[in-house]
Amino acid sequence: MRIYDIIAHKRDGLALSDEEIAFFVRRYTDGAIEEYQAAALLMAIYLRGMTDREMFCLTREMARSGEMLDLSGLGGVTVDKHSTGGVGDKTTLIVAPIVASLGLKVAKMSGRGLGHTGGTVDKLESIDGFRVTLSPEEFIKTVRKTGLCVVGQSGNLAPADKKFYALRDATATVGSLPLIASSIMSKKLAAGSQCIVLDVKCGCGAFMKTPEQARELAKKMVAIGRHEGRRMAAVITDMDAPLGRCVGNSLEIAEAVRILQGQDGGDLREVCLTLSAYMLSLGLAITPEQGYAMAKKALDEGNAYRKFLEFIAAQGGDIRQIEDLSLLPKGRYSRRILAKDEGYITAMNAEKIGACAVLLGAGREKKSDAIDYGAGIYLHKKIGDFVKAGDVLAELFTSEECKLESAEKEFFPTVDIGGTPPEKKPLIHGTVM
Repeated sequence: MRIYDIIAHKRDGLALSDEEIAFFVRRYTDGAIEEYQAAALLMAIYLRGMTDREMFCLTREMARSGEMLDLSGLGGVTVDKHSTGGVGDKTTLIVAPIVASLGLKVAKMSGRGLGHTGGTVDKLESIDGFRVTLSPEEFIKTVRKTGLCVVGQSGNLAPADKKFYALRDATATVGSLPLIASSIMSKKLAAGSQCIVLDVKCGCGAFMKTPEQARELAKKMVAIGRHEGRRMAAVITDMDAPLGRCVGNSLEIAEAVRILQGQDGGDLREVCLTLSAYMLSLGLAITPEQGYAMAKKALDEGNAYRKFLEFIAAQGGDIRQIEDLSLLPKGRYSRRILAKDEGYITAMNAEKIGACAVLLGAGREKKSDAIDYGAGIYLHKKIGDFVKAGDVLAELFTSEECKLESAEKEFFPTVDIGGTPPEKKPLIHGTVM
């Protein structure tokens, strides 16, 4: 078998056989196929697409290119949740303890932030002592003990995907739906959970810009999971504006804790309850409506908050910073952004707000960049709010005063103010099961 022939087959619009896909994934991962040949095949896939069978095979081979976690020894039902990325998306910090407090096992590997999107691992590292790197034995032991563990993605988890993703990024082939779906689901399958809920974002702050695009991606990912014997659901959520009021690592930890303590969280609380509802529905074989009621009760009665404290302590985190949020890192310098006009906030550009937070030090432009855990943005106003000239729109935080002026200039164009209230958009655009 030759990679030349495989490239030619896909170039000509033919479906690749399971053997051809397996040959490509295995040989490229071990370095036997040249980068330029792999790039040619990825471009052919981008242009010609893939059948469901091809996509299933590609995902399976990518998942099996490295370690496949076996969670069967944990007992009970294991559930996982994945977000396709957004701004202010701290849902894992709330959803995981809700679901774990109700008896399901959450064994989760999360990523770091890059570009305008934040990463759960970075947020958790803003808590003193919290360990995101555990041995496989420690990982399983922690889940067995507390019902919940969140760690950074293992270097041995779907190594083929790491190589493919870097090449896709360099060859303008990131936008292929089969390649996106295979990339996400290969890691989810390798992570081992029986039930997987996908939070597929759409809007200006997400990769998928429209609900229709998000639904197509969701369908493919759900189909892959089902083909591999997993219980699947996808929730399509809005990401035109940041989720919640905080963007930045310790700020988002504090916001998550306040919701776990029972405070009203508006859009963030609603998305978390919905995601929890579907995780509980899959794991307990109940309706999403029943799951929603159980999740709400876990929040209202404080069980989810107590589980969060147990989770933080189990991974070495200083729970004093959770019990007293003022002890979390906070940027030494701050600046309030004041409205220049009177009217209703009609739009907020989530992607640009995320980029502004990166400018303050809350994120990375490249993987080697350091994180300022106390940097970020608190949004005093959101879409639909009426403001007068001089009202505080947001507050910026950073540890480097020199960053405030440029960040302020970047923030102003992210908010539109108009004379009439905006039409209310749905927060949840639908589900795929």
